[in-house]
Amino acid sequence: MEILIQNRVMSNYEGYQSLIKLNHSVMNSNDREVVLNFKNNTWFEANLFAILGAIRSSAEDQKKTVVLKNMGVDLQKVLIRNKFLSDSESNLPDAKETIITFQKFTPYKDIEFMDYILNELLSKPDFPKHSKLLGKKINESIFEIFENARTHGHCKYIHTCGQYYPNDAIKRLDMTIVDMGRTIKSNVNEYLRSNKSGSEAIQWALVEGHTTKTEDVPGGLGLNIIFEFIKLNKGKVQIISSDGYWEYNENNTISELFQDSFPGTIVNIEFNLDDRDYYKLIEEISLDDIF
Repeated sequence: MEILIQNRVMSNYEGYQSLIKLNHSVMNSNDREVVLNFKNNTWFEANLFAILGAIRSSAEDQKKTVVLKNMGVDLQKVLIRNKFLSDSESNLPDAKETIITFQKFTPYKDIEFMDYILNELLSKPDFPKHSKLLGKKINESIFEIFENARTHGHCKYIHTCGQYYPNDAIKRLDMTIVDMGRTIKSNVNEYLRSNKSGSEAIQWALVEGHTTKTEDVPGGLGLNIIFEFIKLNKGKVQIISSDGYWEYNENNTISELFQDSFPGTIVNIEFNLDDRDYYKLIEEISLDDIF
């Protein structure tokens, strides 16, 4: 089976919809080899290869092989640098530090995941300046995505990848985290015995105190610090699960439904790297900082 990749695949509703359709085509194919043909593709955002990596892993679980064909030279170089094309004999350096490497974590590699966030995201030279304590809190908040994937999603792997886009009108860094476990919609509706749509379930799960856990532990997806930081930073957070799309940015929230469903959860965090402010927690501010 051969699937044509569309012209532009970006970190937006249309881009996620195309990848959801791609997943359906790959999973429903009876062929042992699925070829992804990039001949019409001119732009595929590298952070989204976390999703393609998750699709590839699911295909491999079905004893299928996913082959990439007719990929542009520039994109190939990016995927060699970020290690998505890990079987490549080439080893290109990331001289401009625009890469957050593609990684495939098992659910119990929690320390490795936190080190990954610290070393590949928060330590980027252009990442907004922040205190050490705030950096720790941001790391812990992003770790909650990993924690939710393994406790709620019961997934086999968590796939991650990121990319810095220094040539955009607003310099941005996108980091995408994907699991192919149970969806937020399934967990919320089973817990509430309700029939919420994917986007409604995401909104419910984001409320502090809301949880589908049965243990006596704090609820919510644990992203409050990220949301506060992203609002000030003028970035965005996108969450895709089942048929739900939810986006948070500095101005508002966007809630949409997809035509098809994604069998897991995608979280994409976009940081504004044009931001020259310095950030710290409120409790770190002293009178010496004011006068």
